[in-house]
Amino acid sequence: MKILQINAVNETGSTGRIVAGLEQSGIASRVAYSIGASVTNSYVIGNAVDRKLHALGSRVFGRQAYFSRRSTSGLLRYIEDERPDVVHLHNLHANYVNLTMLLTYLADRDIATVVTLHDCWFFSGKCCHYTSDGCDRWEAGCGSCPRLGKDNPSWMIDATASMWADKKRLFEAIPRLAVVGVSDWIASEAKRSFLSCASDIRRIYNWVDLDVFRPTRSSDSGTRFGSDDDGFVILGVASSWSTAKGLDDFVRLAWMIENGALDNGPCGTPAQCLARPRVVLVGAVKNKSFLPGSISLVGATNDAHELAASYGAADVFLQLSREETFGKVTAEALACGTPAIVYSSTANAELVGANCGYVVGPGDLSQLMSRVQQVRSDTKAAYSSSCREFAQQKFDKRVLIADYVELYEQLRGLGRGD
Repeated sequence: MKILQINAVNETGSTGRIVAGLEQSGIASRVAYSIGASVTNSYVIGNAVDRKLHALGSRVFGRQAYFSRRSTSGLLRYIEDERPDVVHLHNLHANYVNLTMLLTYLADRDIATVVTLHDCWFFSGKCCHYTSDGCDRWEAGCGSCPRLGKDNPSWMIDATASMWADKKRLFEAIPRLAVVGVSDWIASEAKRSFLSCASDIRRIYNWVDLDVFRPTRSSDSGTRFGSDDDGFVILGVASSWSTAKGLDDFVRLAWMIENGALDNGPCGTPAQCLARPRVVLVGAVKNKSFLPGSISLVGATNDAHELAASYGAADVFLQLSREETFGKVTAEALACGTPAIVYSSTANAELVGANCGYVVGPGDLSQLMSRVQQVRSDTKAAYSSSCREFAQQKFDKRVLIADYVELYEQLRGLGRGD
């Protein structure tokens, strides 16, 4: 059985590591991608010039994944040569592929197709997320989009209704289609969308490499985060920090800590200030000027071992994003034995098992602070074993890849025209 995965990136970022993990599992897998490390059995789609032209067309005409015809023609020739049994689609909204050409080809050739929902783009007009805007237009047809300037921004034209209709038509034409949600939440959303036409909709969590992300014997936070202080560390991780990822709430939390929210009042001496909990953010921040001095920044990294070291050196991990289809950083933190406090919105809550941390209301900083103080009082050690056990039960790479193989075999077994 031969699998072809198509994704925007390879071996970088959360989806890139998922693609690479499947490719390295022993399955006869090829990967077609736009950006990433060059590997054997791979195909690079397009180039930087094509991506820039595609991005410009998307902004001017309001249509994402309607350009890159030449690049997509090359991809289709590659598929024709490789003749995969299953094509597995990941992230296609990165200005590198023509969706109509690709899905029409898969339907016409009756190629078994798996779609993994890393966000909501496949079943909306153009949005990756919509819950913060309270939008449910995707259920019956988009239009009058409240997120026109977000996600894949359009400068003027709202083409979301026609894009939604095109996606519906194209996916419904694929004879052997399966949809995988990376959380129960996104799988449930898909069942309310036109993707309910799929022969199979199931949840398969994103996996974590438990050999890399594991508890460490030493949690020397002072060494890891460049400080003489080895006190209580509150950690957040994102590839790039923004309001959507919870940066504003981290800033408010840091100000509250500076003003004595976790002690008996504002600190009077440098020693008292050093003894306070510290907020550490791993990832890129565009505008650092508004950050409190109590926030320590660690640069963005795609090195899994560096990430694991950061999780291991922290006492508690916070996920303050209100829109997460999965939240891989939360799963990685738990695998390292670090308890997590997350917002109750979208998929966040289902990633925190019993005695693995806490779930609080979105934006409820008072409750958040209370739970941080609870972990500080209990100590990390009170949660670590439960965190690791939960990660082993839910996010084991070998088990979840086996689930994908079962799905591939099931789709292939349907046979052409069944």
